[in-house]
Amino acid sequence: MADAALPKTSTAMPSASSLWAGILRGEMGLAVGVVGIIVLLILPVPPMLLDLLLAVSLTGSVLILMTAVLIKKPLEFTSFPTVLLVATLYRLGLNIASTRLILGHGHEGAHGAGAVIEAFGNLMMQGNFIIGVIVFVILVVVNFMVVTKGSGRIAEVAARFTLDAMPGKQMAIDADLSTGLIDQDTAKQRRKDLEQESTFFGAMDGASKFVKGDAVAGLIITGINIIGGILIGVIQHKIPIGEASATYTLMTIGDGLVSQIPALIISIAAGMVVSKAGVEGSANAALTKQLSMNPVALGMVSASSGVMALIPGMPILPFAALSLGAGFLAYRRSMTAKLPQPIDPELAEAAASEPEEEPISASLAIDDVKIELGYGLLTLINDLDGRRLTDQIRALRKTLATEFGFVMPPVRILDNMRLANQGYAIRIKEMEAGAGEVRLGMLMAMDPRGGQVELPGEHVREPAFGLPATWVADDLREEATFRGYTIVDPATVLTTHLTEILKENMADLLSYSEVQKLLKDLPEGQKKLVDDLIPGVATATTVQRVLQALLKERVSIRDLPQILEGIGEAAPHTSSVTQLVEQVRARLARQLCWANRGDDGALPIITLSAEWEQAFAEALVGPGDDKQLALAPSRLQEFIRGVREAFERAALQGEAAVLLTSPGVRPYVRSIIERFRGQTVVMSQNEIHPRARLKTVGMV
Repeated sequence: MADAALPKTSTAMPSASSLWAGILRGEMGLAVGVVGIIVLLILPVPPMLLDLLLAVSLTGSVLILMTAVLIKKPLEFTSFPTVLLVATLYRLGLNIASTRLILGHGHEGAHGAGAVIEAFGNLMMQGNFIIGVIVFVILVVVNFMVVTKGSGRIAEVAARFTLDAMPGKQMAIDADLSTGLIDQDTAKQRRKDLEQESTFFGAMDGASKFVKGDAVAGLIITGINIIGGILIGVIQHKIPIGEASATYTLMTIGDGLVSQIPALIISIAAGMVVSKAGVEGSANAALTKQLSMNPVALGMVSASSGVMALIPGMPILPFAALSLGAGFLAYRRSMTAKLPQPIDPELAEAAASEPEEEPISASLAIDDVKIELGYGLLTLINDLDGRRLTDQIRALRKTLATEFGFVMPPVRILDNMRLANQGYAIRIKEMEAGAGEVRLGMLMAMDPRGGQVELPGEHVREPAFGLPATWVADDLREEATFRGYTIVDPATVLTTHLTEILKENMADLLSYSEVQKLLKDLPEGQKKLVDDLIPGVATATTVQRVLQALLKERVSIRDLPQILEGIGEAAPHTSSVTQLVEQVRARLARQLCWANRGDDGALPIITLSAEWEQAFAEALVGPGDDKQLALAPSRLQEFIRGVREAFERAALQGEAAVLLTSPGVRPYVRSIIERFRGQTVVMSQNEIHPRARLKTVGMV
């Protein structure tokens, strides 16, 4: 009875039927294969079975090579390192099995080790075992010194550069995600691909060592078989030394060939897989396109082949055929390049049409956001790169709308001949908010660690954040990526600068009409809230000023019903916009804590000491809610130094902290900090959600 009460365990061994079913479904094929290799190392194998296993080795190596040739990128064959390891162990197992047959049954004749080994030996030796030995040695040298060594070096360099470039690639993914060029799912997939890429090239670096060891082992096994076979044949079986040398050499060379040919094929496949990293599309398509794209190169090939055909004693037919073929391809390529490109009828019609004269009143209109481009940057809006710029701006507006809760005004792009040739200016309500220069045809490289880029180019400051950067030539892209630098094209540099300027000026871009539109677009269930609030409790202008104050501190207004509820709760008691904002921020505690949490999920905070809390409270003057801060300039400078030091210490710990104050002084502390640390978040104790985890990292 006691046994019946015991809980059932879930660690029962699988039954024989389930194991067999798994083998049939292919789920345990690798495990069965590894066990089979171990069996080859221990038990003798009959010649007929060895023939079958050798045929599998040859066929499998060709399959691996064809797969390596036809894949479009290395990540399509992520199992290649495992395949390489298993194939190497499989060939070594076959070598041991064939060695056992050669030494044990070689006295019976060349057929003693199986028909495959005998056939390869006869094919290679052609009745002269010296020729067979020489050809075999050449094959081993080619595999070991050229193919294996080269592919191993490529794998080693690719693994090192891939790992070094991971931080830069990760930052590029984050930048594309933040500008809206990709969505969250695409970013996750790219991060997954990046992780697979680093793992793949790291595994290839290690697996290539097995290929090199396999080539060495094949050469040693061949020598052992020849010497050991001759000794066994002469001493134990009393075979004449000449006959023993011919027989055992034939079988050994056949065994070596049937082992080294698959090894050579897989070595070539390994080299092709690791060298695919910089090739777009399949290797066949890339080679065909790139080798035949330049008519001048084809013409030079045609001329050189023609000259070779005219050399006395040289066969004319092959060189003449190659010369004619290359010349024909060069002619076709040159004719294709001269063909006029098709013109879009709509573009032609638009270019031919005369622009209509605008009324004078149109000049009174003010553009909320405007980008002015120098003459040299007009190609950003006239060709493929231009479509990339406009696409980035469109994606940026969508991202900001999702992040902050309202749609940014359209961005007008026009030329300004007074700017530098490759300069640009960003204007908010006709006032210049930022300017910079980009270099078309070049790339901006930045060190994620904040250091100077060690590449030849023009050293500048990145316009959005003022970080050290360098404009480098496009052909240095791969080298910059391998060094871990972040690579940004000119259109993205401009868009990133625009992003920061829009975030800094969101409050000015939230117009009265936009507020009315936000209120109108609320769901039907929230319309009653608007009717109860406006105009009886608060005006639309008051709502606008509260929303602008939130946006000024980069607080999202997407949860508009919650904000309206906060205004409705506080408006009957105060008309101060500052106090209304504080009440709304308290209702947005969950959102504020979530938006500023660290990577570990905790909210890193820097607290304001009791001394400074008291100093700020005593410095507030004025009646009611309309108070002003009257702090001595010397005390202000002391406070600013303390804030800078506290946040610098937090930054050294890798924390993007917020400053935590009491509710009564928070808006006044923020008004000081925004002058020298505009992106620093200042929160009050009322804005801490009960479930938020706090992590104190400093004190002012």
